[in-house]
Amino acid sequence: MPEDKLFKLSGNSPQIMGILNATPDSFSDGGRYLDVSRAMDRIYIMIKNGADIIDIGGESTRPGSDPVSVQEELDRVMPILEKAIPVFKKVDFSIDTSKYEVAKKALESGVKIVNDVSGLQKEPRLADLCGEFDAIYVLMHSQGDPKTMQKNPQYSDVVKDVVTFFEKQLTEAKKRGAHKIILDPGIGFGKTLEHNLRLIAHLDKFRKFSLPILVGASRKSMIGQILDGRPTDDRVTGTIALHYHSMMNGANILRIHDVKEASDSIRIFKAVQSQS
Repeated sequence: MPEDKLFKLSGNSPQIMGILNATPDSFSDGGRYLDVSRAMDRIYIMIKNGADIIDIGGESTRPGSDPVSVQEELDRVMPILEKAIPVFKKVDFSIDTSKYEVAKKALESGVKIVNDVSGLQKEPRLADLCGEFDAIYVLMHSQGDPKTMQKNPQYSDVVKDVVTFFEKQLTEAKKRGAHKIILDPGIGFGKTLEHNLRLIAHLDKFRKFSLPILVGASRKSMIGQILDGRPTDDRVTGTIALHYHSMMNGANILRIHDVKEASDSIRIFKAVQSQS
């Protein structure tokens, strides 16, 4: 998918970012795709089912997770990227990292998107890299780090606070040379259930920036909280429902594990929107 297509998105043409975690400990699919051949099979299936972007990460960011070294993260993601990018030319690849060295190696291998859960709070030079490589930067809001972020997160007004965060970090990112930017309010990253629901309900407030909006609520704990402790693998319907609300409120990109189901929901969404 041409990169610039992301910056011509309207509310009725959402894109799918398929998740591939090359980690042993991610909350949903940890340990499944460390092997390159299994990762390649998974990428093929996601593309066949409608993925426009493949987002590959080598460090879990689930609540309570521990960081890994640069070398360990590289060892997990680079063999997959080096094998997959030349094969799957019809999609863009994204690297899910907050480390400069990992992002640089990934961009050199042909990755087009840097998905930074820290929103430049850990490594501002990621914006420099995206400027240098003419890559897309995903600016995500988070409060705290994965190890501690769910320990009593506090906001005066979560929607206004995230808007303020975007205003500040966008200025920094553009100053450093990043001009292709996607916004992600960071569902589940330092937020309570109420915070997450408010962000999805008021997602339209982020349209003021005239930038693509990404939402990633896939199988997250908020769904389990709403559905009486539903386990991770049984949160697909809840995910689709949250993402459908997000599309109605302006989401342009859905970051998701269950690509086929998301693709079906987008087709229904576009059919309805065509009559409105």
